[in-house]
Amino acid sequence: MTTAPPQEQRRLLDLQALDTRLAKLAHQRRTLPVLATLAELEGRGEDLHRAQVEARTLAADTRRELTKAEADVEQVRARATRHQATLDSGKGLSRELVALQTELAQLAERQRVLEEIELEVMERMEAAEARVTELDAQERAIAADVERATAERDAAWAEIDAEVATTRAERDRVADQIDAELLDLYEYARSRTGGLGVVALRGHRTEGAQVDFSLSELAAIDAAGPDEVIVSEEHGYVLVRLDENGASGRA
Repeated sequence: MTTAPPQEQRRLLDLQALDTRLAKLAHQRRTLPVLATLAELEGRGEDLHRAQVEARTLAADTRRELTKAEADVEQVRARATRHQATLDSGKGLSRELVALQTELAQLAERQRVLEEIELEVMERMEAAEARVTELDAQERAIAADVERATAERDAAWAEIDAEVATTRAERDRVADQIDAELLDLYEYARSRTGGLGVVALRGHRTEGAQVDFSLSELAAIDAAGPDEVIVSEEHGYVLVRLDENGASGRA
C-alpha cells in the first residue's frame, strides 16, 4: 500500500492539470488551421508544377515545330526566288523556261500551304507560351501564399512552444515536490489510461471523470486513513480525496 501526506496527494491534481495542458498544447500544435492551409497549398503547388512541366515541354516541342515550318517555307521561297531570277534573265531554252513557270506555280501553291501550316503552328506556340506565363503567375501566387502561411504557422508554433516550455518547467517544479513512489504510481496510471492519472474525489463523487465504485470499494474509501493512497479498481486512477473546501482530507 502506498502512503503519502494529503497535501502531497493534492499536488497530483496540480500535476495532472499541467499534463493535461501540455497534451492540449501538443494537440493544438498538430491541428493548427494554418497547417491544413499549407497542406492544401503544397498540393496545389505540386499540381501546378506538374502542369508547368507539361506546358514547358509542349511549348518547347511547338517551338521546334515552328522552326522546321519556317525553314520549309524559306526553302521553298529561296527556290522560287532562284527560278524567278532565271526567268527574268531570259536565259535558257523556251521549254526550260516553260517548265520553270510551271514549277513556280507549284512552288507558290506549296509556299501557301506551308505558310498556313507555319501560321497554325505559330498560333499553337503562342497559346503554349501563354499557358506557361499563366502557370508562372499562379506558381508565384501560390509561393507567396505559402510564405505567408508558413510565417503564420511559425509564429503560432513559437507562441505554443513558449507556453509549453513554461508549463514543462512548472510541471518539473511540482513533480520534484512529490514522492518518487507516488509519482511512479501516477505515471503508471497515466500510461494505462492514455493520459489521465488522478481524479479528485469528494465524498463518493468524482470530478473530471466518471468513476463507478462497488460497495466494497466505497467502504474501503470510507475506512482509508488520510495518508493512504487510493487507486480506482476499475480504471486505475489515483483518487485524491478533497473536503468541501477543496483541501485534501478524508471524505
